[in-house]
Amino acid sequence: MHAGGIDTGAVVRALLARAAAGQATAIGFPGAVDIDYGPVLPLFGRLFNNVGDPNTDPGGTAHTKSLERAVVDWCADLVALPAGDRWGYVTAGGTEGNLAALHAALGRHPGAIVYHSRSAHYSISKIIDIIGAPGVVVDVDDHGEMDYGHLAALVRRRHHRPAIVVATAGTTMTEAVDRPDRIEAVLLELGVDRRHVHVDGALAGLPLALDGAITLDGGGADSLAVSGHKFLGTPIPCGVVLMRDSIRREGRHIAYTSTLDTTVSGSRCGQAAALLWYAIAGYGTDGHRARAARARDVAGYAVDRLTEIGWPAWRHPHAFTVVLATPPAEVTRKWLLATEGHWSHVVCVPGVTRGQVDALAADLRAVTRAGAGVPAPRRPARTGGGAAARSRLVDLPAAHPVAAIHPAPAIHRP
Repeated sequence: MHAGGIDTGAVVRALLARAAAGQATAIGFPGAVDIDYGPVLPLFGRLFNNVGDPNTDPGGTAHTKSLERAVVDWCADLVALPAGDRWGYVTAGGTEGNLAALHAALGRHPGAIVYHSRSAHYSISKIIDIIGAPGVVVDVDDHGEMDYGHLAALVRRRHHRPAIVVATAGTTMTEAVDRPDRIEAVLLELGVDRRHVHVDGALAGLPLALDGAITLDGGGADSLAVSGHKFLGTPIPCGVVLMRDSIRREGRHIAYTSTLDTTVSGSRCGQAAALLWYAIAGYGTDGHRARAARARDVAGYAVDRLTEIGWPAWRHPHAFTVVLATPPAEVTRKWLLATEGHWSHVVCVPGVTRGQVDALAADLRAVTRAGAGVPAPRRPARTGGGAAARSRLVDLPAAHPVAAIHPAPAIHRP
């Protein structure tokens, strides 16, 4: 009991109860629920501060930088970032990762114009304002992917200026993926030598990297930001940003922390690095590939199930996200779905089950039988439904031929 008469324990219990009550029907926003982080929770009894650069340990022992370096190395291995020229750190989420990457890109190319698609995350335009760069919006196709012809037309008019292009790997509503190789081809054709392609992979970056669909080995992309709380389901928001060490901004040594100042935030949550490390070490690369495959299977089932009852639905073949015609209020009052106009989506992240899909389909069928008509599609319909659905995006490639089984990362001692 607080001195002011507030029962703080009751408030905490009420928050937990409210979250638990809505979990079964909260499938419109990404946050995996299949990993048990209970063994890590004792770390939250005290402060662990990963202040400054991940490669310089601060004074004292209450930090988790050895785990942070292991997390960065695992992610860097996934995207084939050269071992001798890699850098990254654990961020507070995708927005900080995007800010760190675009800040570094502008440092490489002063005066650059930042191009991003109309479907890019809302943080991108905010970051452009923060770093003081001009921004140009690129159109997208009917499926949410960047229109490369429009990008070429926009860059052509400004070809004398350096270009920073943000490729989204998993747009918010449809999980569309912009292709860095196509972007790089446009810039090369127009003679833009001063360029940087950043991949905002907050949503789909890790699942795609697990299958070799995103690399930083010279195939077009220069930097990548991913989220930890979406695919890995960490109980606090976090992420990782990656780039070559040779392109990051120089940091200055801060005497009183005994570290280099290279990160956007100074003090950083050590527990976030520990949570990410726990998920990586506990499952390994093959385990996370299997999690992604099971989630895509559920997403394919969702398209098939909704199509079976006559409800318009589709997905990209790589995606956890299933786009469906927005249900009537009777359904959306119960189900937490992300909605934009006439379309909504569910995100079948690891832990979402076929049973939840069946329950949603049953509610949709009930409202149609009660007289609410099935909405007519207002954009190009998908064909083939479910796991067989196809789009103009490339399918996931086969896993790396180089026996890409990364062991659980070791803890690198200072």
